[in-house]
Amino acid sequence: MRIVGLVVLLGVAGTGVYWFGFRSDPATAASGETTSAVAASTTTFEQSVSASGTLTPAVQESVSFEVPGTVASVDVSAGDTVTAGQQLATVDTLQLNADLLAAKSELVSAQANLSNAQDEADGSDSSDAQIASLGAQVEVAQAAYDQAEEDMAGATLTAPVDGLLTEVNVEVGDSVGSSSSSTGGSADASTGMTGMTGTTTSSSSSSSSTAQFVIIGTESWSASVTVDETDVALISVDDQVELTGDSLDDTVYGTVSEIGLVSTSSGGVASYPVTIQVTGSPEGLHDGASVTAEIIYQRRTDVLAVPSAAVTTEDGQTVVKQEGADGEQVTTVVTVGETSGTMTEITEGLSEGDEVLVTTFTPGSGNSEQSGDRQQQGQMPDFGSGEMPEMPSGGQMPQMPQMGGGSNG
Repeated sequence: MRIVGLVVLLGVAGTGVYWFGFRSDPATAASGETTSAVAASTTTFEQSVSASGTLTPAVQESVSFEVPGTVASVDVSAGDTVTAGQQLATVDTLQLNADLLAAKSELVSAQANLSNAQDEADGSDSSDAQIASLGAQVEVAQAAYDQAEEDMAGATLTAPVDGLLTEVNVEVGDSVGSSSSSTGGSADASTGMTGMTGTTTSSSSSSSSTAQFVIIGTESWSASVTVDETDVALISVDDQVELTGDSLDDTVYGTVSEIGLVSTSSGGVASYPVTIQVTGSPEGLHDGASVTAEIIYQRRTDVLAVPSAAVTTEDGQTVVKQEGADGEQVTTVVTVGETSGTMTEITEGLSEGDEVLVTTFTPGSGNSEQSGDRQQQGQMPDFGSGEMPEMPSGGQMPQMPQMGGGSNG
């Protein structure tokens, strides 16, 4: 009796599993395939090395006043485009002009004294010594006058190059030049900007944070990238480069101009600095913009290729499918070379213009109406509150509820 009851219970449980499984069976998904003929054609294959880095203007000038004084005018703003020789700012010339007049007066006086001594010279040793001394005084006065003239000219600061003004760190009323430092020497000299005099004074190596004006050239750019030691041996100077980046509207082209000899190490991997000269003067470039460089170290033209999707393997051979004379598909054995992008090189087995078949598959959505009917018919019977029917005594089959969508025999 226990055995019969167990069999009946398994039968009921099996029925429940069957109905549940039937309901869970997904509708058969329809899929479509499309076969098209594509002609084998010649193309260009490229091999490249990827590297990342930043853009840098080839020209970057830091410009500051070297003459002492108070800023009288600032004639430009950050973001302006300037040309070489354009006025950027001026300092007050009242003191400079007074110094120039005093230097001129000293020079005129020294020249007059020398001239008088020469007129009164009698050829004696003392007369010759006096003339020599007065001549030295003229030289000193001339040097002082020349410096005063140079300082006067330096009161007007001009752009040394064409470019974009990226920083203006001076305002009207600021003290500049040697008078701006109270610790000895000029503020510019203390930051490595010594030797900057005149209206076109600049230094490309100075710190832009201390320069009064910073100008970058927009006509010439370079990219500084790093290449892993495993790849650097593949590239050479003059290799062509394609540059892309989030801040670039289009691909920018260039060439490798320098490959560094001293490596740096990060995470146990050595890499080498590589400089890329940007070709032409593309618009929209920004100093410090991140770029990805594809350095093309190999380029082959007239490579016979077909879509990689057309190439398969059968019985250990590489093959393509072609359409025979009777419209049936025929198999052609081919020899392949390199792969570039979505194309595969064919070295044997095909000629230019030969057509190969490419099959693409598109997944379908199936018959939603049929799927819905199957689910309705496959619902679990209503056992009431989700419970299985109680087993009667004596091992009899329980009274099963009527199945939805079915019929009584």
